Amino acid sequence: MNDRGVSYTFGPDKVTEFLQKHDLDLICRAHQVVEDGYEFFADRQLVTNISAPNYCGEFDNAGAMMSVDETLMCSFQILKPAEKKPKFGFESTTTAKPGTPQMKMKDNLIIFRSSMEKPLSQMSHFRVDGGL
Repeated sequence: MNDRGVSYTFGPDKVTEFLQKHDLDLICRAHQVVEDGYEFFADRQLVTNISAPNYCGEFDNAGAMMSVDETLMCSFQILKPAEKKPKFGFESTTTAKPGTPQMKMKDNLIIFRSSMEKPLSQMSHFRVDGGL
């Protein structure tokens, strides 16, 4: 239990112990903000994933979607947070050109290849996919 009494902390040894006890290869967890959308821990035995870019409008994190195919190959699609817009609009000095169509939500998301692409592609069960 941590000092505040609201969660448990663990180290790489506990991850390895849990995986061996339950005959598993990887723990996938969520509900924790990580800067790049996903983050490995304990010699890549555990991955933390957050699917919400710019979580709660308070973090400048990327989001990630992890897919697992029929051969147990894991891949990640990364969503970079959109540019932050002023809350009340009076802080902006630019205006849209007349006749410019409104941007769709998907156009506000910028998809990029992860900087982890090369290291992950060298592993037999991990691949990073920068496109949707």
